[in-house]
Order: sequence, then structure tokens, then C-alpha cells
Amino acid sequence: MDKILIRQLKVDAIIGIHEWEKQNKQALILDLDLSFDCKPAAKSDDINDTLDYFKVCQQLTDFISASRFELIETLAEKSAQMILDYYPCKKVKLSLFKPEAINNTDAVGVRITRSQ
Repeated sequence: MDKILIRQLKVDAIIGIHEWEKQNKQALILDLDLSFDCKPAAKSDDINDTLDYFKVCQQLTDFISASRFELIETLAEKSAQMILDYYPCKKVKLSLFKPEAINNTDAVGVRITRSQ
């Protein structure tokens, strides 16, 4: 299966269980592997025949920026489902990182894979 890869998408969001996290946006970083058949787009060279990664990033950024969740697991699940609902993906592998969660780490995160 072919894939579109999106790496290091940065989005600020309200997320966390602590009171200070519920008041201040934090940086989140996403990596996505979006599985779909890219042969039609490769043949036609037409953006309408592919999965438009610009639109995916914009919709995901808008959704995450407006969201308020306590757990990154919940945000990852909702984000993956949104992509599957709106785009011609067969499978979404999504990694969501929270860089400022724990001192002395680059980030903590979750990785999920969801299919149609």
C-alpha cells in the first residue's frame, strides 16, 4: 500500500490533566503515515486524484487547535478517526508527541494505527 508521510506537524493545543495545562496551550508534534492508492494520481498528475496533504494538515491543525482533551490518547484517536472519515485513506498511523510533558525527556507520546 502506498503512503503519504507527514512529519513533525506542530500544533498548539489545550491538553493535559493538570490545572496549568488546562489554561495554557502546549506544543504538540504529529507524525502521520496515510495509506492509500496513489497510482491514479501518479498517472494523471492531478491533485484531485490524490490525498491532498495540505488539506489534511490544515484540517488537523484547526481541529487540534480548537480541541480540549485531558489525554493524548483521546486526541490521537479522534484525530485518526477524523482523517479516516474525511479522506480516502485505508489506514492511518499517527504518532502524537507532547514535548513539554516531562522534564529530562525530548517528548512523551502515543502511536496508534487505525483502519477503515
